[in-house]
Amino acid sequence: MTPLALIVQARGGRVEGSDRALDQGRNGAKFEFLRARGVKLHPQDGSGITRADQILVTSTAVEDTVPDVKAAHRIGATVMSRARLLAELFNASACGIGVAGTSGKSTTTGMIGWILDRAGRSPTIMNGAEMKNFISAGVPFAAARVGQGEEFVCEIDESDGSIAFFTPKIAVVNNIALDHKPLEELRTLFRDFADKAEIVVLNLDNPETAALAGDLKAARVVTWSLDDPRADLVAGPPARSPGGTKFAVKRRGGKIVEVSLNVPGLHNVANALAALAATHACGVALTDAVKHLGEFSGIRRRLEVVGTSNEITVIDDFAHNPDKISATLETLHAFPGRLLLMFQPHGYGPLRLMREEFVNCFVRGLSSEDVVVMPEPVYFGGTVDRSVGSGEIVREIARGDRNAFAFADRDACGDKLVQLARRGDRIVVMGARDDSLTQFAKGLLQRVGRIGKA
Repeated sequence: MTPLALIVQARGGRVEGSDRALDQGRNGAKFEFLRARGVKLHPQDGSGITRADQILVTSTAVEDTVPDVKAAHRIGATVMSRARLLAELFNASACGIGVAGTSGKSTTTGMIGWILDRAGRSPTIMNGAEMKNFISAGVPFAAARVGQGEEFVCEIDESDGSIAFFTPKIAVVNNIALDHKPLEELRTLFRDFADKAEIVVLNLDNPETAALAGDLKAARVVTWSLDDPRADLVAGPPARSPGGTKFAVKRRGGKIVEVSLNVPGLHNVANALAALAATHACGVALTDAVKHLGEFSGIRRRLEVVGTSNEITVIDDFAHNPDKISATLETLHAFPGRLLLMFQPHGYGPLRLMREEFVNCFVRGLSSEDVVVMPEPVYFGGTVDRSVGSGEIVREIARGDRNAFAFADRDACGDKLVQLARRGDRIVVMGARDDSLTQFAKGLLQRVGRIGKA
């Protein structure tokens, strides 16, 4: 909601807002940032909705029982979803580049946006996460960038079905896997999204997107792969390090170009290939795009190192579905050190839907020395089926001969991690939908720094 609000404001709109996090005293720095930008904030009690000519824009987390929504209905103000408004802005652009897929959307969006910005295109960028390259003292929260050019680069979410509102000129689909919806429903959503685009950028390494590539006219499709020679862009063998990856990329019929990424993991090699394919479709030469990509510093909360103390490294990570968790574990296990994980599920619904997949990804991805601890899923209010919690998941992981513990709250998880930590360990805080996880990770770094000093 914050980046969308800033884009609307930059285009001349008057923006006010409310958030239950504000009422609950959470995320204070972000709300102060919005106030400093001229956004008027109200309690979420309906008091900000006073005129029929106001438009109330809500996220999918906002229910009809929320006082602002009730007030809007009472006085006849228009109520519009966040996705509807975003789609209107996106669809009106001359060149909408929609980045979709189960995983990698935020990083790929940031990569495409940075390449186009450095290439002088002045794109508008709407991301679901903070882009480090665009953060400055005056802009500490940089999930949006308002440009003057034709390109509008947008992360597009499928979790609520709103991907159906968007009509991209260039559609990027990184991958399709079980997440918020059953796989059959996801296939339909992504296929319809791709059908509307002039150019579709697809991953041949994912069975679902590879199948989609086979169903579309070849002239509309640009493909990429880590090793499939049939792809339009193919990566060579990667040279991996904890801070990044080097690899060669070859364009079909073109020359080989060396890439040096400042973000680690094979999943980021995949994201980079998607970004290079999309920007090439925009007319940016591969050699120029690679040069700009080498300056890309990443996305907040994507394997972000908080710090190291007492030879214990604390990492803040957004991983919240089985594919993302597996990618994080694979990346970290490429280097020495035991993993102590705290995974906070991002909702009771996703935990129930992907119960088996969560268990399997931890059983396969953890080593015998690693440990995972889980608090109950994040919950900030509203109606939800809480029949499956972290305890059920942990019991099944433990039956898979892995070290797993469930606790009622996050503080108890932190106590367990600090108690277990020893030199050489890496503590990873995983989860989504909760900005306070970053502060929690910073607190753990301070605590492990005091180990042995009491």
